[in-house]
Amino acid sequence: MKIKLAYGKNGLWIDIPAAWGATVIEPAHAPSLPDPAHTIREAMRALHDLGSLHHQRIGVIFSDITRPTPNHIILPAVLAGLADLGAPREAITLFNALGTHRPNTPAELRQMLGDAVVDQYRIVQNNAFDPSTQVCLGVSSRGHEIWLNREMVGCDVKILTGFIEPHFFAGFSGGGKAIMPGMAGLKTVLGNHDAGMIGHPNATWGITHGNPIWEEAREVALKAGASTPDARLFLLNVSLNKDKQITGVFAGDLDEAHARGCAFVRQTAMRPAPHLFDIVVTTNSGYPLDMNLYQTVKGMSAAAQIVKPGGAIIAAAECCDGIPDHGLYGQLLRESAGPRELLDRILALREPVQDQWEAHIQALVQLKADVYLRSDGLSDDQIRAALLKPCRRIEDTLAELRARYGPQATLCIMPEGPQTVAYLPAGQNEAMAASRSV
Repeated sequence: MKIKLAYGKNGLWIDIPAAWGATVIEPAHAPSLPDPAHTIREAMRALHDLGSLHHQRIGVIFSDITRPTPNHIILPAVLAGLADLGAPREAITLFNALGTHRPNTPAELRQMLGDAVVDQYRIVQNNAFDPSTQVCLGVSSRGHEIWLNREMVGCDVKILTGFIEPHFFAGFSGGGKAIMPGMAGLKTVLGNHDAGMIGHPNATWGITHGNPIWEEAREVALKAGASTPDARLFLLNVSLNKDKQITGVFAGDLDEAHARGCAFVRQTAMRPAPHLFDIVVTTNSGYPLDMNLYQTVKGMSAAAQIVKPGGAIIAAAECCDGIPDHGLYGQLLRESAGPRELLDRILALREPVQDQWEAHIQALVQLKADVYLRSDGLSDDQIRAALLKPCRRIEDTLAELRARYGPQATLCIMPEGPQTVAYLPAGQNEAMAASRSV
């Protein structure tokens, strides 16, 4: 039984005996739009209903390189749509929503956006660590200060682009996440991602309303959208299939467009599982999502939804960018003897620190199941220092695990990783809660 896992740019084939009875769970197929650029350009016409774009400062926010957002299609189409509406090029600034991630290199920006966009438009990369680039818009309803990029806040028209997928603690990506954490200062990100917010039972896959992280991101985006007398906020999100082709365009009002997009994605990405499994093989959806170990926690979390307590997860992620080196994620792992100590340290912090959220969720996953990592970008020593178990060949590790659990061990393979969120139809809440209540 040969199965291709989403891994790096080229994928990773595994070959396992059919007698092992593996259950394969993938997203439902959605066909690509015949002309997504045209669809996006036409969707931009809805901006006309919000008033003239003349004499307006316009900010277009886009995702960084750790996301598979097809910016090379979206941005030129958005900019063409703005030109159709009479917006002058010099009034437009492009904002790279880095959150707390590293800046993208000039070569990466050209890879993401295309030479024409980079050469013709001004690009500002969010710097969450420089308060001089930020302005405070008050305090959120959850008591967190709202620090956002000053130039972005000053734009009269803010166009939020991105793609929608299930998200392991924000429910779904897209929507207000372009502004928070995308264009936020470190203090705001730390507040939104602190242990209390991450540990909330509704801060998980597929939940928006009632999820404190999603609700605060929405609140911050709406506040940013009302930051000037003529301020307008416009959402343009897309959905993708497993080949990272655009399958839908959701544009207009932040709440309405994001709700439509989430409903569409839920039908393709949320897939029922017949039962919990002893062993789950997952990925982080291939490049660029599996560029580093930090991002790969998403794939681990997706597998944790359907693994038995005491079971095993094998995550395949290339990690060409390493651990990575931003924030304290790697340091938190290295300085902990195991997942229990890691979790205890995070819960004991008086003030949140950068990247504790990823370590927090990794600890919860590992307290439920053993986690093995198949990666060409990390050495065995690096994998062990990250509290994980090295796996150099998935078939060999599977054979070892079957010997441990017995010949009747149940096996699930999720080739697309967090592009698929599996659940138990009759006990979804219980299964998800079990993975977060250790």
